[in-house]
Amino acid sequence: MQTKHSMVKQAIKSKILDGTYQPNQKISSESELMKQFNVSRHTVRLAIGDLVNQGWLYREQGAGTFCADRSKLEGKDSVGQKNIAIITTYISDYIFPSIIRGAESYLSDKGYNVSLFSTNNNHQNEKEILEKLLTQKYDGVIVEPTQSAFSNPNINLYLNLERLNIPYLMINAFYEELEPLYIVMDDEKGGYIQTEYLINQGHTNIVGFFKTDDLQGIKRMKGFIKAHRANRLQVNPQNIITYSTEEKRSKPSNELESILAAPGDRPSALVCYNDELALNILDVLRTRMLSVPENISIVGYDDSILAQLSEVKLTTIAHPKSKMGEKAAQVILDLIDVQGARKKMDADSISSVVYEPELVERNSTKNLQIVKG
Repeated sequence: MQTKHSMVKQAIKSKILDGTYQPNQKISSESELMKQFNVSRHTVRLAIGDLVNQGWLYREQGAGTFCADRSKLEGKDSVGQKNIAIITTYISDYIFPSIIRGAESYLSDKGYNVSLFSTNNNHQNEKEILEKLLTQKYDGVIVEPTQSAFSNPNINLYLNLERLNIPYLMINAFYEELEPLYIVMDDEKGGYIQTEYLINQGHTNIVGFFKTDDLQGIKRMKGFIKAHRANRLQVNPQNIITYSTEEKRSKPSNELESILAAPGDRPSALVCYNDELALNILDVLRTRMLSVPENISIVGYDDSILAQLSEVKLTTIAHPKSKMGEKAAQVILDLIDVQGARKKMDADSISSVVYEPELVERNSTKNLQIVKG
């Protein structure tokens, strides 16, 4: 259990790391901190004393306690650092190991040590990781944003990375308010291709499943809607199923059960946010004795190893995976070179990368036009 003085100490450090307290700015008085945390003066003095000893704060006799300028300390030992942090939403799940391997292999070849961190798609975890990075020595950071569809509460921590001249790059998605360099797929186009492929096969009653706490899902849903409009098909609002990370194991399956149990025409095709979801959906169809693609068609996304694991080989959208990781490693090293002036390279010459989606055709869809013919 965290002690009271540790709690006060961590709270002050967090305000320094997110930029609330700027270098040489006076922090709250002892009395204010006592009132804020409901602790004794002794507890406050213990916390402040630790932070002064560790170089986070300094005291001026008769004036108070001030935030130290840690950027000067960061610069002292920067020469020869060879450390990169990679932050992803997950480390061992789904396509993430392939992305990480691509980056890690390239960085290791260049003599860099790689530290891996996982947020589990949780903003509080992201905050704690960023605070940790800001207290240690890293040359650069590769980040997969957490719940990228939402306003991020940790923006100040990224701004503090910038203040300390620690370059960062975002993959798979990005926080638009920061306007960072990024490496992503054109997910809107990917969602469009998934859907139009089915429409061209004669499907008109298509259900789409999209995880909407990440920007990828929002964009894929937009592509789904645009493909319908471009082909002059009305989108049934009940045919768009949205869910969050916490709901991914239950809500899509439950919603599909309801759709299949309802009277009226059964959907002939399903567009899935990713291959992982498609496999969960297959379980629902098996319990209802529905075959793919004979009774219903499915298109996945990412061309993960899961796309070929089951008896149904998924038609899906290819994701660059390890190629994206390797490219991220190349770009972050270019940013580090610019930052350290180790190369004559203009920062403007380093640009974001958007991969074009490509459909991988297998046997999970049925061409209704051929059947009718």
